Amino acid sequence: MKAYIQEKINNFKERNKNRARLLINCPDQPGIVSTVSKFLYDHDANIIESSQYTTDPAGGEFFIRIEFECPDLKDKVDQIETDFQLIANEFDMDWKFTYVFEVKKMAIFVSKEPHCLLELLWEWQSGDLMADISLVISNHETSKEMVESLGIPYYYIPANKDIREEVEQKQLQLLEQYDVDVIVLARYMQILTPNFVAKHENYIINIHHSFLPAFIGAKPYERAYNRGVKLIGATSHYVTNDLDEGPIIEQDISRVNHKDNAADMKKIGQSIERSVLARALKWHLEDRIIVDRNKTIVF
Repeated sequence: MKAYIQEKINNFKERNKNRARLLINCPDQPGIVSTVSKFLYDHDANIIESSQYTTDPAGGEFFIRIEFECPDLKDKVDQIETDFQLIANEFDMDWKFTYVFEVKKMAIFVSKEPHCLLELLWEWQSGDLMADISLVISNHETSKEMVESLGIPYYYIPANKDIREEVEQKQLQLLEQYDVDVIVLARYMQILTPNFVAKHENYIINIHHSFLPAFIGAKPYERAYNRGVKLIGATSHYVTNDLDEGPIIEQDISRVNHKDNAADMKKIGQSIERSVLARALKWHLEDRIIVDRNKTIVF
Protein backbone atom coordinates (compact mmCIF):
# COMPACT_ATOMS: atom_id res chain seq x y z
CA MET A 1 0.00 0.00 0.00
CA LYS A 2 2.79 2.43 0.87
CA ALA A 3 4.35 1.89 -2.57
CA TYR A 4 0.99 2.55 -4.23
CA ILE A 5 0.59 5.82 -2.34
CA GLN A 6 4.18 6.81 -3.03
CA GLU A 7 3.55 6.37 -6.76
CA LYS A 8 0.57 8.74 -6.47
CA ILE A 9 2.71 11.27 -4.62
CA ASN A 10 5.46 11.04 -7.24
CA ASN A 11 2.95 11.57 -10.04
CA PHE A 12 1.52 14.57 -8.18
CA LYS A 13 5.00 16.06 -7.78
CA GLU A 14 5.73 15.64 -11.48
CA ARG A 15 2.41 17.24 -12.53
CA ASN A 16 3.06 20.19 -10.23
CA LYS A 17 6.80 20.64 -10.67
CA ASN A 18 6.27 24.20 -11.93
CA ARG A 19 3.46 25.27 -9.60
CA ALA A 20 3.78 27.46 -6.50
CA ARG A 21 1.70 29.55 -4.12
CA LEU A 22 2.27 32.96 -2.63
CA LEU A 23 0.59 34.05 0.61
CA ILE A 24 0.71 37.69 1.68
CA ASN A 25 -0.72 39.83 4.44
CA CYS A 26 0.15 43.48 4.93
CA PRO A 27 -1.41 46.89 5.58
CA ASP A 28 -3.88 47.67 2.81
CA GLN A 29 -2.83 50.31 0.30
CA PRO A 30 -3.10 50.97 -3.45
CA GLY A 31 -0.84 49.11 -5.83
CA ILE A 32 -0.30 45.79 -4.06
CA VAL A 33 -2.08 43.55 -6.57
CA SER A 34 -0.66 45.29 -9.64
CA THR A 35 2.88 45.25 -8.23
CA VAL A 36 2.75 41.55 -7.30
CA SER A 37 1.13 40.62 -10.61
CA LYS A 38 3.81 42.48 -12.56
CA PHE A 39 6.51 40.81 -10.48
CA LEU A 40 5.17 37.37 -11.38
CA TYR A 41 4.80 38.37 -15.04
CA ASP A 42 8.39 39.61 -15.11
CA HIS A 43 9.49 36.20 -13.79
CA ASP A 44 7.57 34.35 -16.55
CA ALA A 45 4.85 33.16 -14.14
CA ASN A 46 1.22 32.64 -15.13
CA ILE A 47 -1.39 33.19 -12.39
CA ILE A 48 -3.76 30.23 -12.10
CA GLU A 49 -5.81 31.32 -9.10
CA SER A 50 -5.99 34.49 -7.01
CA SER A 51 -8.11 35.30 -3.96
CA GLN A 52 -7.92 38.41 -1.80
CA TYR A 53 -9.58 40.01 1.21
CA THR A 54 -9.36 43.36 2.97
CA THR A 55 -10.60 43.80 6.52
CA ASP A 56 -11.40 47.48 5.99
CA PRO A 57 -11.01 49.36 2.67
CA ALA A 58 -10.35 52.54 4.66
CA GLY A 59 -7.06 51.26 6.05
CA GLY A 60 -7.31 47.66 7.22
CA GLU A 61 -5.24 44.55 6.63
CA PHE A 62 -4.87 43.04 3.17
CA PHE A 63 -4.61 39.30 2.52
CA ILE A 64 -4.02 37.49 -0.77
CA ARG A 65 -3.31 33.96 -1.97
CA ILE A 66 -1.95 33.48 -5.49
CA GLU A 67 -1.28 30.16 -7.19
CA PHE A 68 0.88 30.28 -10.29
CA GLU A 69 2.82 28.26 -12.85
CA CYS A 70 6.38 29.12 -13.79
CA PRO A 71 8.56 27.20 -16.29
CA ASP A 72 11.67 25.59 -14.77
CA LEU A 73 10.49 26.71 -11.34
CA LYS A 74 12.92 24.62 -9.30
CA ASP A 75 15.84 26.44 -10.89
CA LYS A 76 14.33 29.85 -10.13
CA VAL A 77 13.19 29.44 -6.51
CA ASP A 78 16.11 31.25 -4.84
CA GLN A 79 16.11 34.12 -7.34
CA ILE A 80 12.35 34.64 -7.09
CA GLU A 81 12.42 34.80 -3.31
CA THR A 82 15.44 37.11 -3.27
CA ASP A 83 13.86 39.47 -5.78
CA PHE A 84 10.51 39.48 -4.00
CA GLN A 85 12.08 40.76 -0.79
CA LEU A 86 12.27 44.25 -2.31
CA ILE A 87 8.49 44.32 -2.84
CA ALA A 88 7.90 42.86 0.62
CA ASN A 89 9.95 45.64 2.17
CA GLU A 90 8.11 48.32 0.18
CA PHE A 91 4.66 47.18 1.34
CA ASP A 92 5.64 45.88 4.81
CA MET A 93 4.51 42.35 3.94
CA ASP A 94 4.43 39.09 5.82
CA TRP A 95 4.83 36.65 2.94
CA LYS A 96 5.58 33.06 2.07
CA PHE A 97 6.17 31.13 -1.13
CA THR A 98 5.28 27.45 -1.03
CA TYR A 99 5.96 24.92 -3.76
CA VAL A 100 3.34 22.35 -4.65
CA PHE A 101 5.92 19.72 -5.57
CA GLU A 102 7.18 19.81 -1.97
CA VAL A 103 4.52 17.48 -0.55
CA LYS A 104 4.11 18.13 3.16
CA LYS A 105 5.18 15.48 5.67
CA MET A 106 2.55 14.81 8.30
CA ALA A 107 2.45 13.22 11.74
CA ILE A 108 -0.86 12.04 13.19
CA PHE A 109 -1.37 11.85 16.95
CA VAL A 110 -4.24 9.66 18.16
CA SER A 111 -5.49 8.09 21.39
CA LYS A 112 -8.15 5.38 21.74
CA GLU A 113 -10.89 6.54 19.37
CA PRO A 114 -9.81 5.93 15.75
CA HIS A 115 -12.66 7.51 13.75
CA CYS A 116 -10.77 10.67 12.75
CA LEU A 117 -7.61 8.70 12.01
CA LEU A 118 -9.61 6.32 9.81
CA GLU A 119 -11.07 9.23 7.85
CA LEU A 120 -7.62 10.68 7.19
CA LEU A 121 -6.23 7.29 6.16
CA TRP A 122 -9.13 6.76 3.76
CA GLU A 123 -8.69 10.20 2.21
CA TRP A 124 -4.95 9.52 1.92
CA GLN A 125 -5.42 6.11 0.28
CA SER A 126 -7.90 7.55 -2.22
CA GLY A 127 -5.46 10.30 -3.20
CA ASP A 128 -7.74 13.08 -1.96
CA LEU A 129 -5.39 13.98 0.89
CA MET A 130 -2.09 14.84 -0.75
CA ALA A 131 0.48 14.44 2.00
CA ASP A 132 3.17 12.06 3.13
CA ILE A 133 1.88 10.47 6.34
CA SER A 134 5.32 9.94 7.82
CA LEU A 135 4.27 8.43 11.15
CA VAL A 136 1.48 7.94 13.67
CA ILE A 137 2.11 8.52 17.38
CA SER A 138 -0.27 7.22 20.03
CA ASN A 139 -0.56 6.70 23.77
CA HIS A 140 -2.59 3.56 23.05
CA GLU A 141 -2.00 0.52 20.84
CA THR A 142 -5.58 0.43 19.52
CA SER A 143 -4.74 1.46 15.96
CA LYS A 144 -1.27 -0.07 15.66
CA GLU A 145 -2.12 -3.05 13.45
CA MET A 146 -4.34 -1.00 11.14
CA VAL A 147 -1.72 1.72 10.62
CA GLU A 148 1.24 -0.62 10.16
CA SER A 149 -0.71 -2.64 7.59
CA LEU A 150 -0.53 0.46 5.38
CA GLY A 151 3.24 0.67 5.75
CA ILE A 152 3.12 3.69 8.08
CA PRO A 153 5.42 3.65 11.15
CA TYR A 154 3.43 3.53 14.42
CA TYR A 155 4.98 4.68 17.69
CA TYR A 156 3.29 3.67 20.90
CA ILE A 157 4.36 6.08 23.64
CA PRO A 158 2.33 5.82 26.88
CA ALA A 159 1.52 9.28 28.20
CA ASN A 160 -0.02 10.93 31.21
CA LYS A 161 0.36 14.24 33.02
CA ASP A 162 3.07 12.89 35.35
CA ILE A 163 5.50 12.06 32.51
CA ARG A 164 4.34 14.63 29.96
CA GLU A 165 7.70 16.37 29.43
CA GLU A 166 9.56 13.06 29.04
CA VAL A 167 6.97 11.84 26.52
CA GLU A 168 7.08 15.06 24.53
CA GLN A 169 10.86 14.89 24.31
CA LYS A 170 10.52 11.51 22.58
CA GLN A 171 7.80 12.89 20.32
CA LEU A 172 9.85 15.93 19.36
CA GLN A 173 12.80 13.72 18.49
CA LEU A 174 10.60 11.68 16.17
CA LEU A 175 9.15 14.79 14.53
CA GLU A 176 12.65 16.05 13.86
CA GLN A 177 13.79 12.64 12.63
CA TYR A 178 10.97 12.50 10.08
CA ASP A 179 11.27 16.22 9.22
CA VAL A 180 7.53 16.72 9.82
CA ASP A 181 5.76 19.80 8.41
CA VAL A 182 2.34 19.47 10.04
CA ILE A 183 0.95 17.69 13.11
CA VAL A 184 -2.65 16.51 13.27
CA LEU A 185 -4.29 15.71 16.60
CA ALA A 186 -6.89 13.17 15.48
CA ARG A 187 -8.56 12.90 18.90
CA TYR A 188 -5.30 12.82 20.83
CA MET A 189 -6.49 13.21 24.39
CA GLN A 190 -3.40 14.71 26.00
CA ILE A 191 -2.70 18.37 26.67
CA LEU A 192 0.48 19.62 24.97
CA THR A 193 2.99 21.69 26.94
CA PRO A 194 3.85 25.29 26.00
CA ASN A 195 7.31 24.14 24.92
CA PHE A 196 5.87 21.65 22.43
CA VAL A 197 3.35 24.13 21.02
CA ALA A 198 5.96 26.89 20.68
CA LYS A 199 8.11 24.67 18.47
CA HIS A 200 5.23 24.15 16.00
CA GLU A 201 3.20 27.36 16.08
CA ASN A 202 0.35 27.27 13.54
CA TYR A 203 1.39 23.79 12.42
CA ILE A 204 -0.62 21.73 14.93
CA ILE A 205 -4.23 21.09 13.87
CA ASN A 206 -6.73 19.80 16.42
CA ILE A 207 -10.29 18.53 16.19
CA HIS A 208 -12.49 19.48 19.12
CA HIS A 209 -15.69 17.55 19.65
CA SER A 210 -17.75 20.67 20.23
CA PHE A 211 -18.88 23.76 18.37
CA LEU A 212 -16.41 26.06 20.10
CA PRO A 213 -16.50 28.20 22.15
CA ALA A 214 -19.29 26.10 23.70
CA PHE A 215 -18.33 23.17 25.93
CA ILE A 216 -14.58 23.68 26.03
CA GLY A 217 -12.70 20.78 27.62
CA ALA A 218 -13.77 17.22 28.37
CA LYS A 219 -17.07 15.35 27.88
CA PRO A 220 -18.81 17.94 25.68
CA TYR A 221 -21.52 15.55 24.46
CA GLU A 222 -22.61 14.70 27.98
CA ARG A 223 -22.65 18.39 28.86
CA ALA A 224 -24.51 19.24 25.66
CA TYR A 225 -27.12 16.57 26.43
CA ASN A 226 -27.56 17.88 29.98
CA ARG A 227 -27.98 21.39 28.60
CA GLY A 228 -30.63 20.25 26.13
CA VAL A 229 -28.99 21.70 23.04
CA LYS A 230 -30.63 21.41 19.62
CA LEU A 231 -27.43 21.72 17.61
CA ILE A 232 -24.13 19.91 18.10
CA GLY A 233 -20.97 20.39 16.12
CA ALA A 234 -17.22 20.08 15.83
CA THR A 235 -14.38 22.56 15.44
CA SER A 236 -10.95 22.23 13.89
CA HIS A 237 -8.41 24.79 15.02
CA TYR A 238 -4.72 25.48 15.36
CA VAL A 239 -3.36 24.63 18.80
CA THR A 240 -2.21 27.38 21.13
CA ASN A 241 -1.39 27.36 24.83
CA ASP A 242 -4.94 28.48 25.61
CA LEU A 243 -6.93 25.24 25.77
CA ASP A 244 -9.29 24.90 22.76
CA GLU A 245 -9.02 28.61 21.98
CA GLY A 246 -6.64 28.65 19.02
CA PRO A 247 -7.50 30.13 15.59
CA ILE A 248 -10.53 28.32 14.16
CA ILE A 249 -10.13 26.80 10.70
CA GLU A 250 -13.44 24.99 10.12
CA GLN A 251 -16.68 24.12 11.92
CA ASP A 252 -19.89 22.24 11.18
CA ILE A 253 -23.10 21.29 12.96
CA SER A 254 -25.99 18.85 12.94
CA ARG A 255 -29.44 19.09 14.48
CA VAL A 256 -30.43 16.90 17.44
CA ASN A 257 -33.54 16.77 19.59
CA HIS A 258 -34.91 15.51 22.90
CA LYS A 259 -34.93 11.91 21.63
CA ASP A 260 -31.14 11.88 21.30
CA ASN A 261 -29.24 10.85 24.40
CA ALA A 262 -25.55 11.54 25.03
CA ALA A 263 -24.49 8.38 23.17
CA ASP A 264 -26.60 9.34 20.14
CA MET A 265 -25.10 12.82 20.15
CA LYS A 266 -21.60 11.39 20.32
CA LYS A 267 -22.24 9.16 17.30
CA ILE A 268 -23.61 12.06 15.29
CA GLY A 269 -20.79 14.27 16.50
CA GLN A 270 -18.08 11.81 15.47
CA SER A 271 -19.33 11.93 11.90
CA ILE A 272 -19.03 15.72 11.95
CA GLU A 273 -15.58 15.54 13.53
CA ARG A 274 -14.26 13.38 10.71
CA SER A 275 -15.37 15.66 7.90
CA VAL A 276 -14.41 18.89 9.66
CA LEU A 277 -10.88 17.70 10.41
CA ALA A 278 -10.37 16.40 6.88
CA ARG A 279 -11.47 19.71 5.33
CA ALA A 280 -9.31 21.79 7.66
CA LEU A 281 -6.27 19.64 6.96
CA LYS A 282 -6.77 19.80 3.19
CA TRP A 283 -6.95 23.59 3.33
CA HIS A 284 -3.73 23.67 5.33
CA LEU A 285 -1.99 21.32 2.89
CA GLU A 286 -3.15 23.49 -0.02
CA ASP A 287 -1.83 26.65 1.70
CA ARG A 288 -5.29 28.22 1.82
CA ILE A 289 -5.02 29.56 5.37
CA ILE A 290 -3.49 32.75 6.69
CA VAL A 291 -3.50 33.17 10.47
CA ASP A 292 -4.34 36.68 11.62
CA ARG A 293 -3.82 36.87 15.38
CA ASN A 294 -6.51 34.52 16.75
CA LYS A 295 -8.48 34.28 13.51
CA THR A 296 -7.93 32.64 10.16
CA ILE A 297 -8.48 33.83 6.61
CA VAL A 298 -9.38 30.74 4.55
CA PHE A 299 -9.27 31.13 0.77
